[in-house]
Amino acid sequence: MRWLRVHRSALLIAAGAVVAVLVTALVVQRAPQRSAALDPDNAGGSGAQAVARVLAREGVAVTIARSADDLERQPADAATTIVVTSSADLGRSTTRRLLRHQGRASLVVVAPGPALVRRLGVGTFPAPTAPQGSVAAGCAAYDGLSLQVTAADAYDTPGCFPGDGGVLLARPRPGLTLLGAPGALANDQVLAGDNAAVMLRLLGQRDRLVWYVPSLADLRGSDGISLAGLLPDWLRPALWVLAMAALGLVLWRARRLGPLAREPLPVEVKSVETTRNLGRLYRRSGDRAHAAAALRAAGLATLAARLHLPRHADAERVVAAVADHTGRPAEEISAMLRPDAPAPTHDRDLTDLALRLAELDREVSHR
Repeated sequence: MRWLRVHRSALLIAAGAVVAVLVTALVVQRAPQRSAALDPDNAGGSGAQAVARVLAREGVAVTIARSADDLERQPADAATTIVVTSSADLGRSTTRRLLRHQGRASLVVVAPGPALVRRLGVGTFPAPTAPQGSVAAGCAAYDGLSLQVTAADAYDTPGCFPGDGGVLLARPRPGLTLLGAPGALANDQVLAGDNAAVMLRLLGQRDRLVWYVPSLADLRGSDGISLAGLLPDWLRPALWVLAMAALGLVLWRARRLGPLAREPLPVEVKSVETTRNLGRLYRRSGDRAHAAAALRAAGLATLAARLHLPRHADAERVVAAVADHTGRPAEEISAMLRPDAPAPTHDRDLTDLALRLAELDREVSHR
């Protein structure tokens, strides 16, 4: 007890430090981690927390909707602007819900892809571009301001900040704005050029801003992206024209070549002619060993068939059966039939081997 009284202050400080660490760990663990690009709660370089906080300080009521249900619970009147980031997570169903809920609100979609542009009813196609330096506004709404980004999408519609292939801030119809320069909204690029002023003017025109971050959990099974949805409208007729041209080319070439010529096949060749031709080839090449091996193999097969032995019987079994059938010595028969017997060195030896095999075959067949 005396030790506790002496060290009471140190123990209280240590206990307080442990409690503080535990509380901090729980808070950090429960706090949502936002790392998506252009997320209003993302303080990283790719996030958009800086613009969201500046708008809130300027008196704009910023509300974050992270699902389609959250979005539909927010008002969508003439005093509301709806900005959509992470637009790649929008599907067919969530896009329809967004457009139905828009009402009189101003809709700003950041970096929409080809499929989303089509679902929004915009008759253009995003063209990637890499602006060199600052891009002037070129319109009265942002007169005197410029955008400075390293990469963007251009849209061939009315709008501001014209570049190669179209404008970076498109206004295809009243109430809809397409921002093709998402980098101007990011924390690490918002201070470049007049990006901050442009974003504040774009998103802070009305009293209320609903920041919609679509959720993949809202998608349905029919929201899958098909290849046809990524193709521009003019490409389908072009593909049909190419297919018809290819078919016409095939028909033209087939008609030019004419009908196929008929040839009676296969050509029949008599076995006697085949044997004589093979003999001439062996004789011309001087390959007596190959010719002798062919004679012995044919003799073995013929003798095995005459003695009713299996088709693939080995040489020793055939030799034993022939010797037993004819009464000849097995050594003599083996010298004629054995595959590893010495090859003839002269044509007369090869002829003699053929005669002796023929004589042996006649002897076996007559007994």
